[in-house]
Amino acid sequence: MKKILLILFVFVFTITNFYAQSIITKKTKMSDKLEIATLANGCFWCTEAIFQRLNGVEKLTSGYSGGKVKNPSYSEVTTGETGHAEAIQIQFNPSVITFQEILDVFFSTHDPTTLNRQGYDIGTQYRSAIFYHSEEQKDIAEIFIKVLNEAKVFEKKIVTEVTAFDAFYEAENYHQNYYNNNRNQGYCVAVINPKLEKFIKKYKDKLKK
Repeated sequence: MKKILLILFVFVFTITNFYAQSIITKKTKMSDKLEIATLANGCFWCTEAIFQRLNGVEKLTSGYSGGKVKNPSYSEVTTGETGHAEAIQIQFNPSVITFQEILDVFFSTHDPTTLNRQGYDIGTQYRSAIFYHSEEQKDIAEIFIKVLNEAKVFEKKIVTEVTAFDAFYEAENYHQNYYNNNRNQGYCVAVINPKLEKFIKKYKDKLKK
């Protein structure tokens, strides 16, 4: 697999003229205003552990998004019948980390080419999805995917869903900060630890001190 950071450079170059002014405005006039990103890329135990370590991420919540059932429980979501995906909602400071950089981590830490599946986790609740909060986020996500596909970064075509954000339902308390509270649990040791080690090695310059 080609390095996504190289593709990110191509991506940034492609959209520079389109977004330069808006990015400058955000950093100079709205540097303290947090933005929100809602992403789904498999089990939220894994994704939470990764994204909460990024510098610029002020708050991260695990939950459910993309479905039609209001206030679903974990047991309901795991049936795949609610339409929800296990998701994380990130509040981030755009003057420290941009939405583009968040997407770079997003696509680098899961397989966006497997439909409704991440490893042994199978079902629509484990689908790859970006729930955009603005037209700008939508455009950035679609261009990002287009560049990755054209560069053939992945062997197969990306199937990540890009859809407008509707609602986010916070998961039960025991799902929050799961990895940090359960480091010795079997799933954490076997699945999360290897992913986290690769992530830390690749993004060490973007981690919280």
